[in-house]
Amino acid sequence: MIITDESIPDGNNRKERILKCKTEVVSIMDAIYVIAGSKWRIPITIALMEGNRRFGEIMKEIPKITSKVLAQQLKEMELNGFVEKKIFKDSAIRTEYELTEYSWSVKPVILALRDFGISHREKLRQETM
Repeated sequence: MIITDESIPDGNNRKERILKCKTEVVSIMDAIYVIAGSKWRIPITIALMEGNRRFGEIMKEIPKITSKVLAQQLKEMELNGFVEKKIFKDSAIRTEYELTEYSWSVKPVILALRDFGISHREKLRQETM
């Protein structure tokens, strides 16, 4: 189910939000919000499509994102079943993020958007020359 701050504006408790959201009918636009709800979710998804990443590695791949925003986006994506957080208890605790099996279904859409962005940027560069 979709879990966002907009879903239940009065809910202060995240568990309360999850329970309430599970009983709501999700609109198509709410479902799209999972991946396109912020300007950061598509870049995060692209970074994770290249493989599992630690928090700092994602930060390096998306230079303009702040750590606070990245943490918030990853948490929302995890709550929506789009990202999985794995904690490894080796000699030092290590955390990695990966896309869930379900989230790979959006790969063609993400790649099409990425390719459009690349070609549009190139078009703009050529027009300014």
